[in-house]
Amino acid sequence: MDVTLSQSHALSLPQAYAIQAAVTAARLARGERVVGWKLGYTSLAMREQMGIAQPNFGPLTDAMLLDDGEAIPFGMQPRVEPEIALRLGRRLRGPATTEQALAACSTALACLEVVDSVWTGYRFTLEDNTADGSSASFVVVGGAVPMDDLAGLAVTFHAAGERVDSATGAAAGGHPAAGVAWLAGQLALRGEALHKGDLVITGGLVAARPLVPGGLMSARFGGDVEVSVRRLAADA
Repeated sequence: MDVTLSQSHALSLPQAYAIQAAVTAARLARGERVVGWKLGYTSLAMREQMGIAQPNFGPLTDAMLLDDGEAIPFGMQPRVEPEIALRLGRRLRGPATTEQALAACSTALACLEVVDSVWTGYRFTLEDNTADGSSASFVVVGGAVPMDDLAGLAVTFHAAGERVDSATGAAAGGHPAAGVAWLAGQLALRGEALHKGDLVITGGLVAARPLVPGGLMSARFGGDVEVSVRRLAADA
């Protein structure tokens, strides 16, 4: 019978974040640096897909950042989801409102998150997933999008050039900046804050889809900003 780590060892959420911090420390020890944060399960679509009841978060490092159109390696079980990223223009310490969080941000960016998991078939609990950095693997950062109506920003998701899903920025908890405000509050409980230059990806807007070997996935934001990612074929 398949069991998860938390089922077999009663992993609590604080313990999961402690494991996440230890893994991050190991990444930093080998030369990576934290450049921001990812939010998980801010949308109903992602919570329903994964059976997760509440959001979580994990750090992003510079080794996770990809350029638009870049390829990911073959040895993964990648899934892709379109997200709106917000870059902090100044320090933000929680508690904060959505409006305060948005005011602290200087830029909104189109992006694709490529998630991967240590759990086969993505069978995990919230605690398992949190310990695994909320499945953070890669983030493909695209161009800037207007910040005047992020909740209403239309996003279409494409696989091999075919439209497979769509949403607006409101799918991320009502507004992408709502997740930034929540994150600022969570970090404040640990005596931490968001800093100028931090990149926060605010959660998948639609259900994540597998990226097949040799495949291409893309998303269009607001009709004129597009970002894409490829996966190498098995024999590449």
